[in-house]
Amino acid sequence: MSSTRNVLLGTAVACIALIGGALYMQHYKDMLPCPYCVIQRYLFLAVAFFCLVGASMANPRPGALLGMLAAMGGAGVAARHVWIVAHPGLSCGIDPLETMLNKIWPATYLPMLFRADGLCEDALAPLLGLSLPQWSCVWFGMFTLALAWVVVKRR
Repeated sequence: MSSTRNVLLGTAVACIALIGGALYMQHYKDMLPCPYCVIQRYLFLAVAFFCLVGASMANPRPGALLGMLAAMGGAGVAARHVWIVAHPGLSCGIDPLETMLNKIWPATYLPMLFRADGLCEDALAPLLGLSLPQWSCVWFGMFTLALAWVVVKRR
């Protein structure tokens, strides 16, 4: 298997593992996801999906490019979430974003994964010195760089 496919499959596995970690924290640590957390979940799943599609194709670049774009979008959402946590007067609380996210079909059929019930500004205990939105930003950044390498790599 080529190094390109290894990067794509490793990225997909890491994204799915991060979703598993988020579900663990939600269901066993009672950390309810906010709307930005749910959007990040969608984007982690999009990165994983595009990486798996790219790994299964003869030319992995289109899948890697779409995965990279999803990772860049995720980094932007995570950065916005970090900013909201840093400015506690702001909240995404019960707003149109939460209402919209909770009414689309993935949230109605898989509420354990896609239902937004938490507050964005909740200050949670840091994990190894970083908050969860900061960790999301780091992971999305690493995925963006790894997938950019796949896109620009020569055969």
